[in-house]
Amino acid sequence: MARARRRAARDEIKRIAPASFTWRDGERTIHFGRDALAGVLASLPAGYTLLTTPRASAMAPAVAERAGTVHDVARGRVDELAGELLDVVDPGELIVALGGGRVIDTAKALAAALEPGPHPPGRPRVAAIPTTLSAAEMTGGHRRAAGADGSLPGVRPAIVVNDPALSASQPPAGLAASAANALGHAAEGPATRRASPVPALAGAEAARLIGAAYAGVDSDANAEPDRDALALAALLSGYTIDSAGYGLHHVLSQTLARFAGVGHGQSNAVMLPHTLVALERRGAPGAGELVGLATGLARRAQASRLRDLGVDQATLDTCADTASERPDLDNIPPRPDRDELRALYAAAY
Repeated sequence: MARARRRAARDEIKRIAPASFTWRDGERTIHFGRDALAGVLASLPAGYTLLTTPRASAMAPAVAERAGTVHDVARGRVDELAGELLDVVDPGELIVALGGGRVIDTAKALAAALEPGPHPPGRPRVAAIPTTLSAAEMTGGHRRAAGADGSLPGVRPAIVVNDPALSASQPPAGLAASAANALGHAAEGPATRRASPVPALAGAEAARLIGAAYAGVDSDANAEPDRDALALAALLSGYTIDSAGYGLHHVLSQTLARFAGVGHGQSNAVMLPHTLVALERRGAPGAGELVGLATGLARRAQASRLRDLGVDQATLDTCADTASERPDLDNIPPRPDRDELRALYAAAY
């Protein structure tokens, strides 16, 4: 029975979701599909600057082979990582980011901070090839490089290559945490002051795809989630949040990751079942219906409780204090106060 339900869910995904496509959206071109990388890579000028990690470059060695310079992006804060590269990257070169959200956000921060080069005109272009479901490749939101003008506008990658073999490549626990991040984008976007119909529809489809991708997984020990469906869901969720902006869920999760030493994906996974309830109270369409899915993702991500992730009560007070000052909360009506934020952290504890 479980396998039959899973097969039906996958058949529905295949019926509705294209296997590959090219989408021109304003100043950027988005390529999706398992055949996307080879074609795009051949069209890029050789000698670009590559930001990556050992895991990512091992998965797509051809990307590194065509690069002029390769920089491994270590763990750390995006603003500091980008600041360290300001003096070593040529402003005239294309910057290619092959990796997860930290790598892609570092490339965006770097491009935003560099002065215009002689070629191409304007600030450096960014090409993003994600290896997680972070959806950073779809957004212009990122921290600014340390030492750079913080008022500079954000940068969206001009070229996006989402190959499910790469973007949905994480091991099961990491994949579930990353899927929770995407589900957070999909659920939160329709609840912000900047919400509009088309991004909200994209978010609803992203949430549907994530649910279908995991259909029957718990009841079949040998089952794998549909990674292609998760890759497409992440891309759509990134489109949603790029248009609608961040709010309650991502403020809580990002603050937790920054100040409590919890990984970004796990922060999203542990908070989402609780922030969905708060979003439902604010009228977010379908948020309450996603609590069960979010709870399952948190369990698969091994991130069901903050105490099990090594977070103490004092740190929660610090996170609540810091999160309450974030201007992004103005984007969620009514604006949550410090007490509500602390209560949500407590619920996840």
